[in-house]
Amino acid sequence: MSKLRTISRMVISVLAAGILFAGCTEKKEAETTEERNETMNVQVDTVKTDEFTMDYCRFGNGKKVFVAIPGQSVQSIMPSAEAIAEAYKVMADEYTLYFFDRRKDHPDTYSIDDMAKDTAAAVRALGIEQADFFGASQGGMIALKIAINDPELVHKLILGSSSACVGEEQYRKIGEWVGLAKAGDAKGLYLSFGEAVYPAEVYENSKEMLESAAATVTKEELESFAVIAEAADGFDVSDQLGTITQPVLVIGSEDDRVLGGDASRKIAEGLKNSSHCELYMYDGYGHAVYDLAPDYKERMLEFLLAEE
Repeated sequence: MSKLRTISRMVISVLAAGILFAGCTEKKEAETTEERNETMNVQVDTVKTDEFTMDYCRFGNGKKVFVAIPGQSVQSIMPSAEAIAEAYKVMADEYTLYFFDRRKDHPDTYSIDDMAKDTAAAVRALGIEQADFFGASQGGMIALKIAINDPELVHKLILGSSSACVGEEQYRKIGEWVGLAKAGDAKGLYLSFGEAVYPAEVYENSKEMLESAAATVTKEELESFAVIAEAADGFDVSDQLGTITQPVLVIGSEDDRVLGGDASRKIAEGLKNSSHCELYMYDGYGHAVYDLAPDYKERMLEFLLAEE
């Protein structure tokens, strides 16, 4: 499958690590969307705790549990639940998969640590005692904090295009997005995002969809995005990576123009006490390799099903 064929409507709803693309436009012959959704039991729901509510989607029929934490988004990923299920169908026999938004009505200052606590609380509220976790970009930062603060929840961990430390240089592009969001410039935000996270040919063929999506964004969504994106500024768990003992797969891209390929290598180097740590670096897919690399889901599944 070419990179261009992986472009789907999710590019218009997810910013900075939507983890949703690869395979979404490929369909099985003689199988309708309704039949696939029924087979994978795609559901969108809201989990409620004493302090907050959080939207999530669930699909798959496997006995194992997979929890995915996407990066920050301007709009909810829930309208794309069916396409997410299609993208991750290779995992649906082995796993029941959960994809989480951020909490609704979050505070005006909302740290990565707070996001991790809320996501862990949402997972527990659904009766999940342990799962294999996948976090991409900022979602990977949240997954790292869960593995550090709530290790009993995490069986295996996969980190895609993420970082354990966001310094001034790494925050530069994210800070640009924050500024555009605060200025109410949805179009500028979406185009800046697309240019940064996708290869040039993908970005050029996505401009029209990005601009169309920007026209649907509300002031409240931009304000929320700014708060969530700002949380990455100064994030640093480098000195806590040694507390993670679970098996970890770190996946990055050499040409990541948001957080940089070195960020993935530094995570792997810091996981000295992991019972099994793997590092795999792509090249040519950019920050959004989790969306574009055609073998990404299979690579994850191979790691997750490997004997410990």
